[in-house]
Amino acid sequence: MQTAAYIGPSIHIKGDVRAQEPLTIAGQVSGTIDVSGHPLTVTEAAHIDADVKAHTIVIAGTVDGHLTAEERIVVQQTATLSGEVSAPALTVHDGATVQGRFEIAGHRQPVALKLAV
Repeated sequence: MQTAAYIGPSIHIKGDVRAQEPLTIAGQVSGTIDVSGHPLTVTEAAHIDADVKAHTIVIAGTVDGHLTAEERIVVQQTATLSGEVSAPALTVHDGATVQGRFEIAGHRQPVALKLAV
């Protein structure tokens, strides 16, 4: 079972956040967030003003910045997103607020299927 690092709702970070594991943010981060190769989850309570790099990014809170995902970005209905977004795939749920420049290009990494033998 893979665990995830967690930045709680009472935590405020100004600076660089780097992780080599999945990360969930419920607090406030200003600066940069780099979890390349791993998923980032931004909860409904979170406020992010940062440049973000991750394998996948799921947003339910407020994010302002330059977002780059290797696989996909998912914007939940409670999210507010503004800035520049770059990913091979983007999903925006009804009710989300989005504003900015979106570059949806590239190729997602294929998922290897395991066949039952």
